[in-house]
Amino acid sequence: MSAALSEAMRARDAIAVSALRSALAAISNAEAVPASDGAIPRPNSPHVAGTVAGLGAAEVPRRGLGDAEISGIIRAELTERLDAAAGFERSGRAARAAGLRREAEVLTAIIGSLAEFFAASPLREAGLHAESADATPRDPGL
Repeated sequence: MSAALSEAMRARDAIAVSALRSALAAISNAEAVPASDGAIPRPNSPHVAGTVAGLGAAEVPRRGLGDAEISGIIRAELTERLDAAAGFERSGRAARAAGLRREAEVLTAIIGSLAEFFAASPLREAGLHAESADATPRDPGL
């Protein structure tokens, strides 16, 4: 998806850039570790109250998302755009509705590309591909 975003930026396709940035942000948000997981270090610096000390102390590994989770996030983004487009259409803002429908088309193409990527994954062929939340994050470079 990052490669598709770069390509859309080079082509100055503002609608595709908007759709791809939004989808990448949604995926990034889903990979974030909730603060209540206990994985976030507790403040322990004797010098500054409420801070964490040590190299990399504030960094927490992100959750890995499986194929189904990534596709689900993109499908949710797609549905959100189609619903918003219908609302704009009802309120007489056809130009904005058309833009949202174009974003939905971009996301539909990405879903198809992701399905092809995941189906042809060398990890899947080797039996090493995980579909759970413990999967390592990857960028198919679409």
